Amino acid sequence: MGERSTASSGGEEKAFTAAELGALAHLYRGEVYRSTIWRSRLDHTTNWAVVTTGLALSLTFAGPEASPLPLILVGLLVVVFLLFESRRYRYFNVWRARCRLMETDLFGPMLRGEDYGRDGKWNTLLAQDYIRPHFHISELRSIGRRLRKNYAYILTVQAVAYYGKLAIHPTPVTSWTEFVDRAAIGPLPGLVVVLAGLVFHGGWLAVALITLRIEKRHRGRHKLISIA
Repeated sequence: MGERSTASSGGEEKAFTAAELGALAHLYRGEVYRSTIWRSRLDHTTNWAVVTTGLALSLTFAGPEASPLPLILVGLLVVVFLLFESRRYRYFNVWRARCRLMETDLFGPMLRGEDYGRDGKWNTLLAQDYIRPHFHISELRSIGRRLRKNYAYILTVQAVAYYGKLAIHPTPVTSWTEFVDRAAIGPLPGLVVVLAGLVFHGGWLAVALITLRIEKRHRGRHKLISIA
């Protein structure tokens, strides 16, 4: 394995020595460790969102006369957790991308007994990412990914629970006017509150779909895995 070679920046092929391959193995192990740590941090924020949503459900459905306001407030809190998690995901994606690049372009070919990266593309790309580190996805794309993976389900539960609360407590509604009247919060008319909720959830749905189209467009460029 130590006799295989990759292209240097000057076009000459340079073989990886046993020491260099050992260093790459340690580098890979370090990147896996960092990605694992940041992956656990993503789980923490998701857990916070789930727990607070569950608490709001308990308070709201504690009795027929309980207020639905906690579900509105928890919707805003879930968005805060989403923004926290999207930022953490951008860091996680850096370490994950480096691991995948080494897996697909170094260790994969090595295990198949093939030349790994004689063209010098993967190692040059990885070197530049270490020299000039940067996030590989935008904040908007990061928000979209976490929405589609986790937070869309949490926000859906919050929305269904809120409108369900209005529909059944303290008694089942018999008309649209009664439903809207129940949604009123202090000086805010019920219609305003209901429409604000629809706009709120419709906006996140639009973000999820728009960023999904952006993801598909980026994946269609046949770039090396993850980075760029």
